[in-house]
Amino acid sequence: MNKDFKATVTGKRYIPYDEREGNESIVYFTRDLSPEGLLKIYKKVSENLTGKVGIKLHTGEKNGPNIIPRPWVKALVEKELPNASIVETNTYYEGDRYTTEQHRETLKVNGWTFCNVDIMDEDGTVALPVKNGKWFTEMYMGKNITNYDSLLVLTHFKGHMMGGFGGSNKNIGIGCADGRIGKKMIHTAEGSDNMWSIAEEELMERISESSKATVDYFGKNISFINVLRNMSVSCDCEGCAAMPVVTPNIGILASLDICAVDSTSIDLVYALDEKDHADLVERIQTRHGHRQLSYMKELGMGNMKYVLIDLDNGEKRIYPKDAVEGVIPFDEDNR
Repeated sequence: MNKDFKATVTGKRYIPYDEREGNESIVYFTRDLSPEGLLKIYKKVSENLTGKVGIKLHTGEKNGPNIIPRPWVKALVEKELPNASIVETNTYYEGDRYTTEQHRETLKVNGWTFCNVDIMDEDGTVALPVKNGKWFTEMYMGKNITNYDSLLVLTHFKGHMMGGFGGSNKNIGIGCADGRIGKKMIHTAEGSDNMWSIAEEELMERISESSKATVDYFGKNISFINVLRNMSVSCDCEGCAAMPVVTPNIGILASLDICAVDSTSIDLVYALDEKDHADLVERIQTRHGHRQLSYMKELGMGNMKYVLIDLDNGEKRIYPKDAVEGVIPFDEDNR
């Protein structure tokens, strides 16, 4: 990375594609927001998901309106991953998923009853190494993460109160850290009485270092799918209190590269008309969310550059400079 590029890196600033450096990764795309669309794109990133597979999913607070629809995940499990478990951890904040007992009741309310759900920190924690981190040398995860050979990171892409956006990086960076130790390491400055005392650039870096511990642990046996649907500026952890959805649906993205799949998600949001993306862009920028992407790149977690493979048009390659014409506008039925 050259000095000029480093000087422009800030979590408040969107980095245009032509300013990015490094290699390109493959990212798959479909506009088909349905069980069939999810199955189609899953098959493109499933080859290395072997052995015992965990599906890291944000299962949401009680009756949350925007989570990935249960029938989509049920179809995926039944047709492609019959022996897989959904994996989650308890929350750091007190709510419907704070204790394992509360969490299991919320899972029932939200309909996650069609396969096993493993609350990974139910029986304690395990420390996974963080290589070359600025803030951590290890991160505490739910102990049961080590029971899995592969991980499918299935993410509802949306805004986030503190992270700016919640993509694959946030899904595992926060979502695999255990509810008492790991999440505290990420969110709370040592000795502070404010549990949310870490924010902006530092929070994005801490989330990404935690995410790196999981990515490194699974190596090649990890894949990422982002569902760009019902994108409130609020995270699914806000449940029924989430802000209304005003951003149009886009589609589903998948990659073997966590940085690329989140970078593409951000780019497609920014490619929307200003009136359609204004609220979500404001949330991302004011929380310094772009630092998630640039810091993943610095940590060697993947690339911010990519080539889109459009699965709806004969696997046509869409290069980023053509993304607006090739992907946008969307079908009216997709809005």
